[in-house]
Amino acid sequence: MTVDPAVLKVADAVGALMEAWGFRRNMGRMWAVLYLEDHPLTAADLGERLGLSTGAVSMLINELMQWDIIKKTWVVGERREHFEAETSIWKMVSRVFRDRELRWVRAAHEAFAAAGKELEAPETGDDERHRLIVDRVAGLSQLAEVGANLLETMLEGEAIDSLPIKTVGELAKAARRAPPEPPEPSGPPEPSGPPDPGADAPPDPGDGPTRAPGAPAKHRSDPT
Repeated sequence: MTVDPAVLKVADAVGALMEAWGFRRNMGRMWAVLYLEDHPLTAADLGERLGLSTGAVSMLINELMQWDIIKKTWVVGERREHFEAETSIWKMVSRVFRDRELRWVRAAHEAFAAAGKELEAPETGDDERHRLIVDRVAGLSQLAEVGANLLETMLEGEAIDSLPIKTVGELAKAARRAPPEPPEPSGPPEPSGPPDPGADAPPDPGDGPTRAPGAPAKHRSDPT
């Protein structure tokens, strides 16, 4: 079966990216060949196109299926198993981030935090070198916290605002989520009682000058 040279070029590029990300190069090549095909392929088809042995193809298929990068499908009238690629790039990437990168970052954060507690013990010393180690371990712990928060936010589909790349402490502070705001009232507050019709009315000139609080009342003299 003739394979388009452009397809193989793309497959090799995807394979290089996958290898740099810690996976097998041929895992990326196999996914790319399936991704760029308009119909499912058999294991024999994949081996022929990629120049791989039956055993290598079987091993790669099992690994790719464990990561949900390819899936098994059935073709009407065919007895052999066929395979097709997962076409959602984000679904594949987020699966790796959640099951691998996030787990690594959390494990590192736990190790840094445990080391920080050990360094706080009085018997560990309090000289200049000790304080430097304490400060730098705290910085690593904050950096791991930032990484975990960013990964969790990204995987939950929330927007990530740009963070000031200044110090690790500022990054950690910016990555922490703000507490939820209280819900807004559904409508204007109800009045506590009936309105006073004279509360906002202007004073009547015939009533005389306004008396200050606490001053004695002045009585009008009757005309004689």
